Amino acid sequence: MPLPGFLSSLSGETLLVIGAYLALGGAYLVAVPLALMAWMAKRWTVMGKLERTAIYGLVFLFFPGLIVFAPFVNLRLHGQGQV
Repeated sequence: MPLPGFLSSLSGETLLVIGAYLALGGAYLVAVPLALMAWMAKRWTVMGKLERTAIYGLVFLFFPGLIVFAPFVNLRLHGQGQV
């Protein structure tokens, strides 16, 4: 099945490089930051100091992806219920 549009004029190696960039970019900006946010939400109150240091290092490393999803995440604690 031929590729649509200008993609049909590109070589197989070029398509492979484009696919690799898309996969790495998706992992860097979407997959790892979402997994990191889920990990932090689950373990925030029970982390040890080494785990917290490692998580802070990963937050620094994956900051661009985390800032994309930050407006949609609520990491506040649930509290004790109705007062």
